[in-house]
Formats: sequence, structure tokens, C-alpha cells
Amino acid sequence: MLWILLLGFLVMQLFGWLFAKGLLWLLPHSLSRTARRAVWMLVFCIGNGLFFILFFHLSSILFRLLTLWLVVLLYGVLTMLAVCSAGRLLRLKWPPERTLAARRVLAAGLFSGLFALSLYNAYTPVVRHYAVRIGKPLDKPVRIGVASDLHLGVLFGSRQIDELVRIMQREQVDIILLPGDLMDDDTEAYNMEHMQPHLQRLRAPLGVYATLGNHDLFGHQAEIAAALQEAGITVLHDSAANVDNRFWVLGRPDEMDAHRADTADLLKQIDTARPVFLLDHRPTSITRHEQLPIDIQVSGHVHNGQIFPGNLEAARDKYPHFGAINQS
Repeated sequence: MLWILLLGFLVMQLFGWLFAKGLLWLLPHSLSRTARRAVWMLVFCIGNGLFFILFFHLSSILFRLLTLWLVVLLYGVLTMLAVCSAGRLLRLKWPPERTLAARRVLAAGLFSGLFALSLYNAYTPVVRHYAVRIGKPLDKPVRIGVASDLHLGVLFGSRQIDELVRIMQREQVDIILLPGDLMDDDTEAYNMEHMQPHLQRLRAPLGVYATLGNHDLFGHQAEIAAALQEAGITVLHDSAANVDNRFWVLGRPDEMDAHRADTADLLKQIDTARPVFLLDHRPTSITRHEQLPIDIQVSGHVHNGQIFPGNLEAARDKYPHFGAINQS
């Protein structure tokens, strides 16, 4: 864990240096040496101060500010690289003063555009359809709706729940599976914003089932599980549900739970001649689960790489980045 923090710290120094360098490149060249030093100090103090807070777990709110700052650095560096390339081309035809003005306009537009696109993608759900054939008898097809990593809290709340309800109703799903990270660390915002009536509307003929993810296990798992159950959601914690005497839904908590049961041991408690659908928040065990009598595994956690270019790395991974689907 320490080497990951060290690597993250070094990467942040590099991006901070590139960001400050690019920012000064766009500012007037007549800027005083004191002002330039102030820019360097501001960039590095913000990043390193927030990293210090992360290391000592001082504040969850400031942790989110750190993640936002990292996005600012990333998009800032990408913007500077694009503007630098464009600036070299423009310099071939335009005088220096006109090129500088064009660089500033391009940088502001590109940076704002990246942020706007990010917000749009974050708040605009995309429905993906998969047709999965399993090797066990099922009297008729089951239409499964899967949604993970809702992170209900300050940033995502009642409006997003209502949109999810509309999607599930429009898709006419038979059952809904929610494989973890339903809350954003705790139930404080969920309760303050009165989200329960909205979540209670999330219904399906064969039920709604959930398991807990890593963000549901930061010390408030009992309250989170209780809130979900009060909203009519069945929380599976190393347990299985016999759905309509047709198939099993098996749920495991995230691997942060050091006491969670082994999947193979859980399977011994049920009749695996019937189809088995597994909820496991992280897809890290998908290769091992391929060897077990599990027909479909649904997972979350990877967030499609979170932000560009992380989505490109997620796409290269060994499991589909929209979840983990195992055909047997």
C-alpha cells in the first residue's frame, strides 16, 4: 500500500509541475518573478496539502477535493499538450502576439469543454444490453436489470434514483441486481435529502437484490444495509435467495470485509443444478469463478476507468469494463 501512495505522490508532483509550467506559458510574459513563484507555490501547496490529508485520513470531504484537484491537473495537462501542439502550428502563420491570444482562447475552451463533457457523462446514464445463454435449464428467459456504484450522497441523489426507476420500468426488467457501492460512504446525505421514498419506487416483479461494496464498508455498513432493507431491497451478505423456485441469487460483500465467506463454500449451501447469479462488487475473482457452477456474475467498482484515459486501460482489461459477465 505504501508504494502505491509513493507512486501516486510522485505522479502528482509530475502533473503539478506540468500544470504550473503550462499555466505560466499562457500567462503574460511580463508577469513578475514573485507572481510566477506564487503560481508554483499555489499549485504545489494545494496538491501536497490535499495529499497529506489523504495520507492521514483527516477528512472525507477534503479527500473528494483531492480527487477533483487530480482531475483538474489531468485535464489541465491534456489541455496544455493540445494547445502547445496547436500553438506550434499557428506560429508558422501568425505573429507571436496573435498566437498567444489564440492559445489562451483555445485553452479556456478546451479545458471547459472537457469538464462539461465529464459532467454530462457522469449524469447521463447509458443502457447496455447483453444476451447471455447459460448451460442450465430455465423455464423462460429472465430480463435482468443491473446498476452498480450509485454512490448516493451529495453528488448523486433523488433525481438520479428517479431516472434509474424510469430506466428499469422502460426496460421491463424481471429482477434488479445492485452489486455494491449504493451509498457514498454513509447514509448522512441519503437521510438528509429524504431519498428513501425515491428508492422505494425501484421495483421489479422478482425483487431487487443488493450486496455491499467497498464504499458501503467504511464503518457504516449496518446503517446502509438497514436503509436499503427499509426501501424494500434485499441485501445479500454471504447469503443466497431462492427466486421463484427458478434460480438463485448469491451475494457477497466486498473483499474489504476480511471475514466474508469463500464463494465455493457459499455454493455448497444451495442447489447448483439451478442457475446461479452472483453479485460480487469487484470483478477481481472472475477468473476463479469461471471454474465454479456460477452462470452469471455481475460486478461494478471499475467505473469504466473513472475518467479518460482510464477508460482505455479498462477496455484492455480481461473483463468487460461495464461489469463482469460470465457465460458458462
